[in-house]
Amino acid sequence: MNRTVVGVDIGNSTTEASVATIGPSGSVGYVGAALTQTTGIKGTVKNVDGVAKCVAWALEGAGIALADLDVVLLNEATPVISGMAMETITETIITESTMIGHDPRTPGGRGLGVGTIIAFESLADAEPGVAVIVLVPNGVDFEVVAAAFNAAGERGVEVSGAVLCNDDAVLVANRLRTTIPIVDEVSRIDAVPLGMLAAVEVAGPGQSIRTLSNAYGLATIFDLDPEQTKVVSPVARALTGNRSAVVVRTPSGDVADRTVPAGSLELIGMNRRAAVDVSRGAAEIMAAVQRVSPLSDVLGESGTNTGGMISNVRQSMADLSNHALADVRIQDLLAVDTVVPQEVRGGVAGEVALENAVALAAMVRTKETGMRAVAAAVAERLRDAGAHRVEVIVGGVEAEMAVLGALTTPGTDKPLVVLDLGGGSTDAAVIQTNGQIEATHLAGAGDLVSKLIDAELGLDNLELAEEIKRCPLGKAESFFHVRLENGTAQFFDTALPATAFARVVTLSEHGMNPIPTRHSLDRIRTVRRTAKERVFVVNALRALRSIAPAGDLRQIGFVVLLGGCALDFEIPDQIADAVAPYGIVCGTGNVRGTEGPRNAVASGLVASYAMSIQGDAMSTQGDAMSIQGDKVAPPDGAVPGGVGAHV
Repeated sequence: MNRTVVGVDIGNSTTEASVATIGPSGSVGYVGAALTQTTGIKGTVKNVDGVAKCVAWALEGAGIALADLDVVLLNEATPVISGMAMETITETIITESTMIGHDPRTPGGRGLGVGTIIAFESLADAEPGVAVIVLVPNGVDFEVVAAAFNAAGERGVEVSGAVLCNDDAVLVANRLRTTIPIVDEVSRIDAVPLGMLAAVEVAGPGQSIRTLSNAYGLATIFDLDPEQTKVVSPVARALTGNRSAVVVRTPSGDVADRTVPAGSLELIGMNRRAAVDVSRGAAEIMAAVQRVSPLSDVLGESGTNTGGMISNVRQSMADLSNHALADVRIQDLLAVDTVVPQEVRGGVAGEVALENAVALAAMVRTKETGMRAVAAAVAERLRDAGAHRVEVIVGGVEAEMAVLGALTTPGTDKPLVVLDLGGGSTDAAVIQTNGQIEATHLAGAGDLVSKLIDAELGLDNLELAEEIKRCPLGKAESFFHVRLENGTAQFFDTALPATAFARVVTLSEHGMNPIPTRHSLDRIRTVRRTAKERVFVVNALRALRSIAPAGDLRQIGFVVLLGGCALDFEIPDQIADAVAPYGIVCGTGNVRGTEGPRNAVASGLVASYAMSIQGDAMSTQGDAMSIQGDKVAPPDGAVPGGVGAHV
């Protein structure tokens, strides 16, 4: 009698199901599949809602009633939590409003102006022959400002530049008889000190400032000695790449570029320990991880962000799995060098500086899983829904099931290596010709990439970062065409939305979505690709080295990419390019020839269950043949059917 079986893979981000009918001899006929979001943390009872929904959808798609369901197979879903801490290594601190490193969309005029800061109300009293920088508060009409500047010029007052609160720089500049640099959109204009020497610089369209972003340029303007030039060098560095800026020299102003204690990590391996300062960068951290490998636990320095992240991840796992804190271990750590925009302390216009940082991702596992409790809860839910005869079995270890599922990809055979690129972790497994399987699990995958994109672009919007990660980019150059990131143009018969005009957009299957940021298309693309390389390519090579014989990648012949991230439009190519020098054939899997890189574990669970039935059938057949053989094959010297026959 045929059995209706559903294999269910509970992943970090998604839950996948594979429906099959299995005959008495173990023959398998796959008839359907489904995919839904994982509910709760992988390997906890909260997964039940997602599992029940996925099973119901899969059966519905296959045209099978829930009452006909016989067996549900769950993967051995060990809970995994990946946490991330962004540790800033340097920080620019500027007190006493020493600078306004501003970069509004439309500064006015151009050039460099140096003068003493005065309030707009005092402009009429300014003496001829004096160079001034004028502060214009909120509420003053641009025509009034332009008229006052022109009148001051006629009196011999040199208006060298202006700082506006309103977004009026271009409107004012267009009405002036003399071109001057004007910076606008300075919200805290009341914090700019009066009576101080200042410099204003505005570059032309498409260009960036040159003098105020140069430490020696600042030294020339403000007549600084070598020691003072060292002090203001962080100001110049923070202004690099801006189209406009204001620098004010205050007598008591303090400028410092300091190293922020980022904390240290204690890496505990099976045979040795190592301590490493996070501020030394990702390369040294990962070298230390390699030295103590295999890693058994990680401790973070108390009182630092690093220590806080390690403790929070560990405590979260303990709370979710009902394990003691002492039973929770950090199995892997990934460090990534990055840069993050940090607000410059002491600025008055929300200015930021790109600072070096290290991102840390940790993966936590417990001593044992709670999958028995999950299986019991799933069985109860399905029986209540009408699957009265269902049996729920924890079917197998995830890596082994992924390999069995990957082997259903056309053109594959043993030995085979699979890379499962998920949301929280990167998993690798190898199956040898004799069927032996080895696996490894590493911290860092799709979620970490999204967080890196979010941090480096300063989006503060993980959903937008996720979309940037998944979709190619374009820029709407007119209302009827978009310039794609590969340089080609796409034209449209109908006008594009006004919100997309002159903006960088993501090009998804649902249409185009404008990205609310000032970053250029090339900058966003570079950040996206670099984040993927730092996580997926690095982890792929780490994983392959850990399972390759003697760590030699040249001993690996074929690699199949699995998981949701294997569907990405550039990650598979990046990994394939990285392993090509080692002679490795790498490509995206096509499970069962129909499912692409998804459904490998779910299909592997079904295949493993079918193999067990085949084994039972062969054992039964062997027992029957043995009994029959005993009846017809008497021992030596005995007469068939006589007293000496063995039953």
